[in-house]
Amino acid sequence: MASLQASSFLHSSAYSLPTLSRKRTITSILDLPKTRASNIPLHHLQTGRLAEELEKARSYTSLKTTFVDKKFTKNDENYGSDSMVMEKLYAILEAVADRVEMHKNIGDQRDNWNSLLLTSINAITLAGATMSGIASTIAAGAAPLGAFKISSTLMFIAATGMLCIMNKIQPSQLAEEQRNAARLFKQLQKEIETTIAIGEPTDRDVNEAMQKVLALDKAYPLPLLGVMLEKFPSNIEPAVWWPQQQRSGQVTTADCNGWNAKLEKEMRSIVEVLRRKDKEEYLSLGGKALKLNKMLAISGPVLTGLAAIGSALVGSSSHGSWAAILGVVAGSLASVVNTLEHGGQVGMVFEMYRGNAGFFKLMKESIESNLLDRRENGELFEMKVALQLGRSLSELRDLASSSSNRGGEVDEFASKLF
Repeated sequence: MASLQASSFLHSSAYSLPTLSRKRTITSILDLPKTRASNIPLHHLQTGRLAEELEKARSYTSLKTTFVDKKFTKNDENYGSDSMVMEKLYAILEAVADRVEMHKNIGDQRDNWNSLLLTSINAITLAGATMSGIASTIAAGAAPLGAFKISSTLMFIAATGMLCIMNKIQPSQLAEEQRNAARLFKQLQKEIETTIAIGEPTDRDVNEAMQKVLALDKAYPLPLLGVMLEKFPSNIEPAVWWPQQQRSGQVTTADCNGWNAKLEKEMRSIVEVLRRKDKEEYLSLGGKALKLNKMLAISGPVLTGLAAIGSALVGSSSHGSWAAILGVVAGSLASVVNTLEHGGQVGMVFEMYRGNAGFFKLMKESIESNLLDRRENGELFEMKVALQLGRSLSELRDLASSSSNRGGEVDEFASKLF
């Protein structure tokens, strides 16, 4: 009889506890002492002993409930601000993903422009040269002569106008700009996803992401009119697609966050190699590509214009033979020049060199910034630099040592990737 009363009392006591939230109830029940009514020996089921067991259970439950209350209260205080930061990051992430698709699609479109315009202009130019040659074989005063002369002249004029527009916008360079933008936006997308996955983002992460998006929009604009990048700049500068890095005025000298004097010296040596070798080399190559592109961009329309003049003079008594030669030869050379410029994608090569110089400039600024504020862990940053340059850690250290011993004059480039 005593056992039945004890069981009934335990059953009613369990339902008399205060009602908690779902998570708190689960946590409290899981952490209750393992003592249960079924495990209490019969000879211990006395009033004093039973009261003592129940008091222990209530005390433990009250202690655990108080701890969970404090924990959830602390989380609830930060929930509002954390959730707003997460919402902002997700909004930026959606915008970045949309830009990736836009730049990819527009890059494909402008690559199609390059191939289609190249094929069309070459076809028009060669057709005009063929008609000019045929016209030179027709006797003066014959009816077909005028038709061939007018047709070839109009074709050369049309080819000249189309070449001027094509050389102005440089579709191959436009396509390379959009490919770079899509790649960099994908990289930014991965960075934001990593920040969200790690957890506990801050307003600083949101501001940095916003600044990077706006900097990329400025570096690689989508429209052609008004904001298109200059295709034949007077001064060659590296591409810049990152926001200006704000440096603190204070220089940290103490060994901290994985940094030490040896690593600092190594990074300074790498910066010197990047400045003297890699960046300067790609700017020099970019200058050569730009000069070649300018020469070809001017030569193409000039040759088609001369071909149009020669075609118009075919059949005249004073300039008949020379006019036919000028029309056929200039038209043929124009198609060759056009193929070299746009088929060889010289504009794309210039943009690639400019982008590579920008990559080394970004690395230089990143290393210098970390040498000042030491924001990133030194060992981790060293590994990142080695990966970006396509080197192992030992190769990176050997390069830094060689540069330090020779005063920055080394025979090899810092990057092994390109």
